[in-house]
Amino acid sequence: MSPEPPECEELSVAVPGGDLAVLRWPATVPDAPTVVAVHGITANALAWSQVARRIAGRATLIAPDLRGRGASRGVLGPYGIGRHADDLAELIRALDLGRVRLAGHSMGAYVAALTAVRHPALVERLLLVDGAVSFPLPAGVDADDVLAAVLGPALARLSMTFPDQEAYLAFWRGLPAFAGEWIADYDAYALRDLTGTGGELRSSCVPEAIREDGRQVLLDADVTGAIHRLPCPAELLWAERGLQDELQGLYDPVRLKNAALDPARVVQSPVPGTNHYTILMGRQGAAVVAGRLLAGEPVRR
Repeated sequence: MSPEPPECEELSVAVPGGDLAVLRWPATVPDAPTVVAVHGITANALAWSQVARRIAGRATLIAPDLRGRGASRGVLGPYGIGRHADDLAELIRALDLGRVRLAGHSMGAYVAALTAVRHPALVERLLLVDGAVSFPLPAGVDADDVLAAVLGPALARLSMTFPDQEAYLAFWRGLPAFAGEWIADYDAYALRDLTGTGGELRSSCVPEAIREDGRQVLLDADVTGAIHRLPCPAELLWAERGLQDELQGLYDPVRLKNAALDPARVVQSPVPGTNHYTILMGRQGAAVVAGRLLAGEPVRR
């Protein structure tokens, strides 16, 4: 049975364009570190709930819904990775957190890396989970086509409607990434993404936000280059399998070698037996992520 985390608190932080919704799992031990955790492109703060379970009060874990998602759906644009990075800086200062351990999953890893570059005084170290490393697009390939191919059902659901909550949960339970590993906490995660009334329920994600953020992850040199300019220690955890549990994940040893990451800046560690989602949200992956967040410096291999 998974350990019980401290009760989650709901906060809000004023940022340009509105109030950012924030979840906080407080520490229950003295002198505990603070972790700020950033979700992926169509996700929300409850993506970190399994990690919170395994941290179990040994750190304070703070996770916002990024603007244009979840309970931050109403925060106005502009969107983009730089805007999210500045929102995180606003959050860290508003909550008087000092220097934090900053973690990000998928697109959130790009946000975390760029936050460290733009606001180095706020970040102690980084944990990047299956994200933050980009590869050049082939000539003539459209960024929107790449997003659709990579994100698959996660992107397709943004244009779908559902008659009720159970239909939406059934959609999520049917995704290949969660086959055989649906956890009760996932219900709350999925429903935090749901908005609408009267049999016309849909994802809370603002399509404009997803498109802009996705294009920047693929094409913006400032965003894709952040991992090469980090001012603090970092560790990259990568999943063996992909977003739809396919055998080829986003990363592998050859791809990461070709990315030419500086080993003095970024330690790389695979997480066997995980896909792009379960590296964060599954029992095995969440245990690894929590362990690395609670540890000292990144493990050098």
